[in-house]
Amino acid sequence: MTEQLHATTPTPSAGPTPLARALNFLHRAWIAELRVYSSIGRAIARRPAVAKGATGIGYHRPVLTVLFIFIGLSAVEIPIIDLIVHPWPAVRIPLLILGIWGVTWMLGLLCAMLMRPHTVGPDGIRVRSGLELDVPLAWSDVASVAIDRRVDEPKQRRVTGSEYAERMQDETNIEIELERPVEIRLPGVAPKGGIHVVDRVRLWADDPRAFLAAARPFLLPD
Repeated sequence: MTEQLHATTPTPSAGPTPLARALNFLHRAWIAELRVYSSIGRAIARRPAVAKGATGIGYHRPVLTVLFIFIGLSAVEIPIIDLIVHPWPAVRIPLLILGIWGVTWMLGLLCAMLMRPHTVGPDGIRVRSGLELDVPLAWSDVASVAIDRRVDEPKQRRVTGSEYAERMQDETNIEIELERPVEIRLPGVAPKGGIHVVDRVRLWADDPRAFLAAARPFLLPD
């Protein structure tokens, strides 16, 4: 008598429903809107989101000029459009409100990039980007930190296999090897967002040597 075992193909888990995606989008939009104004407030008060004893490392230099250009163009558009539609208040007022909101949003994004840098401190490393992203890494999970500049293909996903890369214009220059696979949470829903298990993290730092110097005391034995 011959007994045969046939392998079965596992059924892939269902992705997020359209309703879940819509609710997640609304939640993210609301958080981003709040963070726009809180970042502007931090910039006015000169209080970056850096914990006591930690060092903030910026990542904004590659896109700073582009942001200034967008903000300048958006600000110039407001009086031009207002002049064109001035005779029609029903059109003029909504466009004026939309234009002011757009400039404020761009200013908030700029302030967020300045006020929410990567941080390296006693609690570990925080990988940040713009209004949303904040990925904490504890020192107990970090094996090494090194300067390693790489350029990836455009539009490549943040997580590839077990590697997470937070790029700036497709580039990273810091590589963090982890002691073991750890869970990180990215904004949004699967497959791009949600929880991912990674064992390597790459990111862009404007001053990679300063990043390495800030990490060194927490990695080297006493």
